[in-house]
Amino acid sequence: MDIVIIGMGKLGRMVADNLSKEEHNITVIDTKSNLVEDTINQLDVKGIVGNGASFDVQQSAEVDKADVVIAVTSNDEINILCSLIAKKIGAKQTIARVRNPEYNKQMSIMANELGISMSVNPELDAANEISRILRFPSAIKVETFANGSCDLVELKVSNNSPLVNKTLLHIRSSYHMNFLICAVKRNDSVIIPRGDFRIQAEDNVYITASTQTLTKLFKNLGIYKAQVKNCMIIGGGKISYYLANELSSIGVSVKIIEKDEKECIDLSEQLPKVSIINGDGSDQKLLLEEGINNTDALVTLTGMDESNIIISTFANNMQVEKVITKVNNANYGNIVNSLGLDSIISPKEITSNNIIRYVRGMKSKAGAEFKTLYRLVENKIAALEFFLPEETGFTSIPLNDLKMKSSALIACIIRNGEVIIPGGRDTLEVLDTVILVTTDPYIKDLTDILE
Repeated sequence: MDIVIIGMGKLGRMVADNLSKEEHNITVIDTKSNLVEDTINQLDVKGIVGNGASFDVQQSAEVDKADVVIAVTSNDEINILCSLIAKKIGAKQTIARVRNPEYNKQMSIMANELGISMSVNPELDAANEISRILRFPSAIKVETFANGSCDLVELKVSNNSPLVNKTLLHIRSSYHMNFLICAVKRNDSVIIPRGDFRIQAEDNVYITASTQTLTKLFKNLGIYKAQVKNCMIIGGGKISYYLANELSSIGVSVKIIEKDEKECIDLSEQLPKVSIINGDGSDQKLLLEEGINNTDALVTLTGMDESNIIISTFANNMQVEKVITKVNNANYGNIVNSLGLDSIISPKEITSNNIIRYVRGMKSKAGAEFKTLYRLVENKIAALEFFLPEETGFTSIPLNDLKMKSSALIACIIRNGEVIIPGGRDTLEVLDTVILVTTDPYIKDLTDILE
């Protein structure tokens, strides 16, 4: 596909990096020549220095031939204008980053008029992911498929877990539940396990099942935590606004600590049900005064990764039940893991995955429609959702008879609303939704998993 990306900030660069590896023809545009040069030198892309909202610049980038134009500059208005011009020139589809909460409310109404096929909002995407985790705090991460019919959760196996030193076959037969351990992270390795695989302490396991089954499983494992009733948020930016608005609407008591007085005033006007505290969230005395040791969850959302890590570490030491940390710098991964901080979110990575999912969906092959993509463990695992609208060469054939690559596993089938954890005799049928887990991050179709 021919793709034009406008804006080579962190998000634009991340999107360009991921899409270039999928062998698309990519042209990048930015007003800063050093960003364009760095991108051209490090990725297999073409580059143009200039204003992406300029008609002439877009013509130079051959936007009229583009399958999709992705505008992710730091300015919402520029992104909207880029999309409008690109659509007028002849781009088939456009994606725009729109972060302002006021604009976000209008996007569903204005999108068609502005020629925007998809709008992305890293802050709102991050808030939605955090909200999912807080509704199921037993898990490190929660990803949802098939409109909520099936969840994929990440779980850290403790030293005293009943799963330790048990094979997957033994675990399935012991608990008599409809779930599947579909991937395991052990140290720096990622494994697609088979029935004789043994779980070890400190493994991170990825489990697919319905929400009801996961709740029951976690209770049996002795690790179930109820949905949080109160939450403390450190930092008062856009993510905090979206998250607090969502949590307060479902009855969670929310407190935001923000050191900028004007930001506090704005938040107090926008969020009348939320307690807004003007103070430094890195001040341990203030955190104790505000009841950190009595809160169910703490979320660190300041603009500084280092502050977020330090505050989250303090919260862990205070034995806060659920701690979620925003970290944008991927280089901090090893540090975060060594400190025992499990639930990490990166707004740019979440939004990048959403964009990639949309682009893949544009090119899904006949026979299996691509629906959803989640990337896990620093992109070492991909969880994908496909829908089968018609008969194919691999439908109605027992899975045992399909020669599948060892790097992939069919983790779940949703049929008529029922979650099926497949065995060798199960088949894929028309109208099924299929959840696939793989260590190959560039699989684009179900046929790609067949040898």
